[in-house]
Amino acid sequence: MSNTQDVLIIGGGPAGLAAALALRQHGMTVTVADSFAPPIDKPCGEGLMPDGVAALARLGVHLPPTEGFAFRGIRFVSGDQSVAAGFPIGRAIGARRTVLHDAMVKQAECAGVHFLWRSVVSAWSRDGAMVNGKLFRARWFVGADGSASRVRRWAGLDRHLCKHRRFAYRRHYRIAPWSDFMELHWGPGCQLYITPVAREEICVVLISQSPQLRLDQALSAFPEVHQRLKNCDISSVERGAESVTRKLARVCAGNVALIGDSSGGVDAITGEGLCLAFKQAEVLATSLQTGNLRTYQSAHRRLAIRPSNMARLMLLLENREWLRRRTMQAFERRPQLFAGMLATHVGSSTPLDIATNGLALGWRVLTA
Repeated sequence: MSNTQDVLIIGGGPAGLAAALALRQHGMTVTVADSFAPPIDKPCGEGLMPDGVAALARLGVHLPPTEGFAFRGIRFVSGDQSVAAGFPIGRAIGARRTVLHDAMVKQAECAGVHFLWRSVVSAWSRDGAMVNGKLFRARWFVGADGSASRVRRWAGLDRHLCKHRRFAYRRHYRIAPWSDFMELHWGPGCQLYITPVAREEICVVLISQSPQLRLDQALSAFPEVHQRLKNCDISSVERGAESVTRKLARVCAGNVALIGDSSGGVDAITGEGLCLAFKQAEVLATSLQTGNLRTYQSAHRRLAIRPSNMARLMLLLENREWLRRRTMQAFERRPQLFAGMLATHVGSSTPLDIATNGLALGWRVLTA
């Protein structure tokens, strides 16, 4: 293969496709290589928050209304406690991962991205990558090959500042959504995420620290959900994946950069993985166009601050039941506190709003 491309992206999932779309918007020639063929599935919560929908739209991707389900907010449930709030602006959408991938591939094809599906990248150096046993040369290389990234290891970027993992299992059920909210149910050492993904289908994800805990076993700890699902048809097999919180010392070196899960990640409890990758793609494209990856490194760190802080808060509530109960009491008594937290979660709050809501929530929790 001749050196005809500006960028070779290794990994054709949503992160790699987002990078390809953003790079094409900047006029760069792009090839994406992946060992699988579309549509590529992966266990995830399948919900895009409003800021994720907006970031996807900036890349030119609009999910077909008939292929997803719009939801208006988030509901927290912990035992007999429950609180819900709508998004302050924008809309969220739940859609099967395969639907999202198919829409992104079609847009990338229209944008002029070249694909090498069912192609194995077996080695990499700054001179080129071995794709199906042949050398592929490019000016830049992007690792979008997931949490267990080989590109990260090949480029010497596998030094971690922190790493924490949990385990997620996903299954779909054939049932009309009973709510226009995404629901997060707290249980003993685990959580259930429930996302409406179609008019007659929902996605249920279990997240815990145990790789042995599966949905059938865990559902008994969630009576409300168990009652709704016990007679429903199952529309997909149960699939599992690791949910890794990862912070790397660096996400770029020389002529290689990492994006998406290969570049780090936040716990799946935030539901921010896809949105984070889409935003990373935008700043990566600008950095590669100017030839300055240092700007991508700093922007990558800045983008991770909000979802990382939210993940720490959510995991703190998981590990301390007394704190979760007091926090839920505060939310029930003053629903605007939960609405403020949700606004922070989707990036609609100013620093002053965040500080004010945080102080008010802290005071309510202490005095609950």
